[in-house]
Amino acid sequence: MSVLKGVASWGTAAPDRRRRAIPFVIAVVFALLYPFIDQAIGLRYIDPMVSILILVLLALGLNIVVGIAGLLDLGYAAFFAIGAYTAAFLTSPASPLPYRTNFWIAMAISFFVAMIFGVILGIPVLRLRGDYLAIVTLGFGEIVPRIFLNLDSITGGSKGINPIGKPSIFGYTLDASNPVGWYYLVICVGILSIFLINRMLDSRLGRSWMALREDEIAAASNGINIMGTKMLAFAMGASFSGFAGSIFAARFQFIDPFRFDFTISVMVLAMVILGGLGNTYGVIIGGIIMASYDRFLAERLTGWLHAIGNSTGIEVLTRIDLLNSRLFIFGAALILTMLLRPEGLFPSRRRAAELHAGEEEPEVFDGGTVLEQERQTLYDVEVAQEPTGEHGT
Repeated sequence: MSVLKGVASWGTAAPDRRRRAIPFVIAVVFALLYPFIDQAIGLRYIDPMVSILILVLLALGLNIVVGIAGLLDLGYAAFFAIGAYTAAFLTSPASPLPYRTNFWIAMAISFFVAMIFGVILGIPVLRLRGDYLAIVTLGFGEIVPRIFLNLDSITGGSKGINPIGKPSIFGYTLDASNPVGWYYLVICVGILSIFLINRMLDSRLGRSWMALREDEIAAASNGINIMGTKMLAFAMGASFSGFAGSIFAARFQFIDPFRFDFTISVMVLAMVILGGLGNTYGVIIGGIIMASYDRFLAERLTGWLHAIGNSTGIEVLTRIDLLNSRLFIFGAALILTMLLRPEGLFPSRRRAAELHAGEEEPEVFDGGTVLEQERQTLYDVEVAQEPTGEHGT
């Protein structure tokens, strides 16, 4: 009987599951076919798409800390640098380490090394919240690149590290002349990251992060270990930057401390906020939008504006340079998002309900509110069906 009940319950839930999985399947199929579409149309965006997807990997990790756990991190580029330098130390002939390894082992080690440094950052900020937490993470983000810059005997300082080991698959080594191979590598790592993140969100740890974000005092009152939960949020959020850092180092074959400045942290944070706090797929969309603007759209739009200005005689349009003013546009996008849609373009249902809790008719309800509405509807139906006299007495 229990087996029959399980089959019946799965059959009733399967249509809803399939409906929710359709957008994800379509996105995966499009991502896998994009290189062929790009070649057929002649866009030639495969090379910048690799850089864009690396930044999206960073946004996925930061979303754990900021969007899910509600902890503001302004120094996320530090973990990006740690992952990149770890891969470089383990694979580069210029590394001071006495041994070498291949790219795949280095990428796995970068994942765990970034996680360890996430724990190291989490230890001094366990009791901090709000502005104090932001200041400490900002300081950490500034310290790490300076350490790599000053330890020139180990890291090469401003000269950086070059070359760096490349990934090999069945004897075939990816190089700079094969952006399609790098594209599929980032796609595979991204799918793995999404799977791991979604599994964590469905676990007890993910629910603890969301409880911490909603109300830290209430979470502690319900038996959640606040210190351990915060530390795990920083550790798991940082670990995915290890993936991104190792791929970044191998793809561009050169890293130096100046590639991991504060602007990387700001850009990744803007991706999370614009895409939708707490929503993995919203963050992916927001990351693609902002990184695409940074990598190639700004240059294209500037050329179009100059062409329009030259053809129409409007001199103002010929002076606009969107590429040099990208940080201004990122800041303006953050301000407008916070004013007009603070939950982001594609927020999670729970996060949207939190930010619209004071409204009389919130657009998105969490599970508890929907259940209350269903109960009230059933009660209204029962009252309507009762005889007037009996109900009146």
